Amino acid sequence: MSLIGAEEVRGSGSLFRDISADDEEQQPVEIESLCMRCHHNGVTRLLLTKIPFFREIIVSSFTCDSCGWANTEIQSAGKIQDQGVSYTLAVRSKQDMNREVVKTDYATTRIPELDFEIPAFTQKGALTTIEGIVDRAISGLEQDQPARKAVDQVAAVKIESFIAKLQSLKEAASPFTFIIDDPSGNSFVENPSAPEKDEALHVAYYKRSLQQESMLGLEGTGNVEKPEGKAENSLEEMRNEVLQFNTNCPECNAPAETNMKLVQIPHFKEVIIMATNCDSCGHRTNEVKSGGAIEALGTRISLHITDPSDMTRDVLKSETCRVEIPELELELGMGALGGKFTTLEGLIKDIRDLIVEKNPFTLGDSSIPGQTEKLKAFGRKLDQIIEGQVKAHVILDDPAGNSYLQNVYAPEADPEMKLENYQRTYEQNEELGLNDMKTEGYEER
Repeated sequence: MSLIGAEEVRGSGSLFRDISADDEEQQPVEIESLCMRCHHNGVTRLLLTKIPFFREIIVSSFTCDSCGWANTEIQSAGKIQDQGVSYTLAVRSKQDMNREVVKTDYATTRIPELDFEIPAFTQKGALTTIEGIVDRAISGLEQDQPARKAVDQVAAVKIESFIAKLQSLKEAASPFTFIIDDPSGNSFVENPSAPEKDEALHVAYYKRSLQQESMLGLEGTGNVEKPEGKAENSLEEMRNEVLQFNTNCPECNAPAETNMKLVQIPHFKEVIIMATNCDSCGHRTNEVKSGGAIEALGTRISLHITDPSDMTRDVLKSETCRVEIPELELELGMGALGGKFTTLEGLIKDIRDLIVEKNPFTLGDSSIPGQTEKLKAFGRKLDQIIEGQVKAHVILDDPAGNSYLQNVYAPEADPEMKLENYQRTYEQNEELGLNDMKTEGYEER
């Protein structure tokens, strides 16, 4: 087996580099490998790169000069996210069929109207469109039809009829529902209305089941026997100690250290802050986990930004919190930015980076005419809010009740901030894994 280009990859600093046509050092690794069709040797090319929202990926392409067979696949090489994600799209037009989709190996695809499901691991990961996923399903069903017709004519006729139904979906003559459920959290469906909310697309984040954890290889190691003579750390000792453990950088995948500490937020509660600093690429990230249970009531915090000094307010945004800016018709769903402990300025900058700078469908060859300028204009509006040129409201809506926005007048009431407690809806309880609580209206305090 020969390896061409491996030294260049080893010497390039990071294995996974940003995808760019201008990066001359980004060359694929070529491996001589066996063709599974004619059993002669062909060439597999591997490209390790990074695409926004799909994290690190491995693009593999095989070609065989003997029989002409070719095959291309995409595999995710990034970390598995903290939560699973489910996208539900109401397909109403031909344009919806052209929505771009990132689908990993772990994702299950369903079309309830046809009682049709593509289970996990039956299609390779791909960057494609909804029409492309339907085409792949049709091709998979058609490839064994000659054998079925010879063995079971009745089954072949039924499948032929079902293929016709799938073909009709491509024309979007009648509405149908397209669902992608990915426990790894790395699949994605395009929102062509970004940064505005997509009324046809519902995104839900959820806690994985033990079976899904097992499928992803994330099962715990069980009970670990503690060394004799070593006492357990008390809770007070943990509060005063910064715990460190080894991990990989989410940007360049180089070895890095994550620091973890319990922190008491004044006038709120205790949280766990995890911060990662990478010496290789300089990437820094922080993540927040609630130190307590889900509260009995959800919390909705609304702040009227009237002065640039508001940007220095501390913000704790949990993973279950939605962020809204009504003046910009912006609504970020649960889990969109993960858990964060930052300032209001830092939160708005993260929103700008997520929607404008890291949107994979408005960059490079994937960009749509007019969409890039639209998002840049949206980014400028966010900058104007940060600089105090535009007054706006920022709303944190957390059904788990674990988010916080600093009251600079504490313990007195803040004239620009409104805090509401409310009973969760059935759908919100379902997202949090709680579906036995009553639903009522808002309770203001």
